[in-house]
Amino acid sequence: MSHPPGARDRLEAIYTAHYPAIHHYAARRTDSPDDTADVISETFLTAWRRIAEVPEGEAARLWLYGVARRVLANQRRGESRRAGLAARLKDELSAARPAAAVEDDGRHDRVRAAFDELSARDREVLALAFWEKLTGPEIGKVLGCTATAARIRLHRARKRLAVGLGLTEQGQAIAEPRGESL
Repeated sequence: MSHPPGARDRLEAIYTAHYPAIHHYAARRTDSPDDTADVISETFLTAWRRIAEVPEGEAARLWLYGVARRVLANQRRGESRRAGLAARLKDELSAARPAAAVEDDGRHDRVRAAFDELSARDREVLALAFWEKLTGPEIGKVLGCTATAARIRLHRARKRLAVGLGLTEQGQAIAEPRGESL
């Protein structure tokens, strides 16, 4: 897309003159600073793309308000679609989730708590291995490392999980009075 000569200077002048008004307009209509920033950036990006259509003087502010209004409408429609999709996905996943074992004895909660205490890196490598059933080389590809490095990370994550559960490396209970193991 080619812009007429002086387009950049014109956009900078429009931005300087009307940024505060567009910022306040967006901030009063959004719930977060990130959403406000998105509205502002999309509004001025549209102004850049359509610089030849932006009116002169104070009419530019009204034109920018109109653009910001449409950006907000698009943002809200997107949020509504995402919320609907998330609700449908949650329902589908809840229906597809396997039923918990009847005799859990709280072990699931203990494992979940120990898992949640691990670093994000450890949780990811364990999840790839056990939930996604990936091999060492496959984990390496996902993580962007060698298969050997992936296996080492998995081994270390397993050890840290065992410590979090109060188990030794051999799976023998050291902290459970009843001698439970997982």
